[in-house]
Amino acid sequence: MLISLSEVMTIVGQTKHMEVPLELTHINVHGQSYKIIEKNPVDLEITCIAERKVRVICKTKMCIIIPCSRCLEDVTVSFSIDFDKEFDFREVDGSRNEELDEATYIQEYDLNVTDLVSEEVLIQFPLQVLCKEECRGICNDCGINKNYESCHCDEKGRDPRMLAIQDIFKNFGQADE
Repeated sequence: MLISLSEVMTIVGQTKHMEVPLELTHINVHGQSYKIIEKNPVDLEITCIAERKVRVICKTKMCIIIPCSRCLEDVTVSFSIDFDKEFDFREVDGSRNEELDEATYIQEYDLNVTDLVSEEVLIQFPLQVLCKEECRGICNDCGINKNYESCHCDEKGRDPRMLAIQDIFKNFGQADE
């Protein structure tokens, strides 16, 4: 959803407060799509703090389903977006403020709320999600979830990088099995 900032930046001290419905149903991170299962409307406050200079405050909360990094069970992860930034639309030596140029959610004098929220989620996205701290993961050989079942696969903890070398030893009858 696009919000026009030009309406606010004409009168210094003017504030525009609004609640914007979040149109996102999924978040794309590193080529993966994650479902948003719970979301609040985006609370926006836009204030003109100087001639052609605005302050944008954005707050919202959402929950996203992310698979556990070890066992691939779905985990609900909460995100709290609390964004507060100033944008200067005055020209400096014929070019726009560098920070303004880097903001992908600002298009001319419009604020793209969907892009802003997506970018903030991307910044907060965890490197690893676990269903529980002691998650045992899945078996590399049979694929069962070790949190619920035990398997009788080789418990030596084979390194998958060594499987090719192990095959060479098997061909010469020297594999220890």
